[in-house]
Amino acid sequence: GNKSQDSGIAEMEELPVPHNIKISNITCDSFKICWDMDSKSKDRITHYFIDLNKKENKNSNKFKHKDVPTKLVAKAVPLPMTVRGHWFLSPRTEYTVAVQTASKQVDGDYVVSEWSEIIEFCTADYSKVHLTQLLEKAEVIAGRMLKLSVFYRNQHKEYFDYTREHHGNAMQPSVKDNSGSHGSPISGKLEGIFFSCNTEFNTGKPPQDSPYGRYRFEIAAEKLFNPNTNLYFGDFYCMYTAYHYVILVMAPVGSPGDEFCKQRLPQLNIKDNKFLTCDEEDGVMVYHHAQDVILEVIYTDPVDLSLGTVAEITGHQLMSLSTANAKKDPSCKTCNISVGR
Repeated sequence: GNKSQDSGIAEMEELPVPHNIKISNITCDSFKICWDMDSKSKDRITHYFIDLNKKENKNSNKFKHKDVPTKLVAKAVPLPMTVRGHWFLSPRTEYTVAVQTASKQVDGDYVVSEWSEIIEFCTADYSKVHLTQLLEKAEVIAGRMLKLSVFYRNQHKEYFDYTREHHGNAMQPSVKDNSGSHGSPISGKLEGIFFSCNTEFNTGKPPQDSPYGRYRFEIAAEKLFNPNTNLYFGDFYCMYTAYHYVILVMAPVGSPGDEFCKQRLPQLNIKDNKFLTCDEEDGVMVYHHAQDVILEVIYTDPVDLSLGTVAEITGHQLMSLSTANAKKDPSCKTCNISVGR
């Protein structure tokens, strides 16, 4: 047998095919991968080929050039192997992955095994670390603080009528839509009620215009935001516009919303942060909000309409300002962090 090997024409033993692939330690832009393989010819493996693809719906891939390399060639390191940064993995995105083992030859070519089975996994949301990076970027542009006295919520008349008839007068939390950062851990998961608190610079009052309907519920700030409320940073984004949005979450201490946020979001000091503060001066609660961002505040508990007033606004309905399911501008340098998309 040795003679034929010396002449370099021996049949190469086939390389082992990876099977039983396991993905673990998934973050928004990395994962660990390991698999089993036969020990036969194992020592000849010099590299792994990993084929990673976004799981597309059937139609969106029609025009993708088939030869676009999505393969990662990695040195055969001990498993599990961490994959990060070779692709810009996007958060909260479904991927498929398959693996080959490979042996690099003297001439630089590779001998490869069959592909493994294809498995699917989904990347994670932004972690608190990523959100803290977003928070730091938002702090840079928040601007000086202006006084406020009320939180308000604009809706159509039907919404308030329905609340009175079907929910015993209490506005109910609903699941947050998918607007904002793609990796946001609150999208599609956190339940709450959206409020605004921005004021007009010259009047110190809420603006008379709104994209969300001609009726406005107004409530004194201290009814929602006080020392029994925890405040969390939720997101920072823009939608191809000059102005930026910051999402804050106000959760009554110990409420289900508070428990949800504690695990996932950076908590802010209610007396001292760059976005929305509540402090006592001479026995009176005083409130301030950041001037240079548009704050969207999510309150995580039901709110009874009797705690405030509902009235029609005199201004316009500016639909262009609506943020429902709005997509974040991925190219904006101000509000993107370098992980994922």
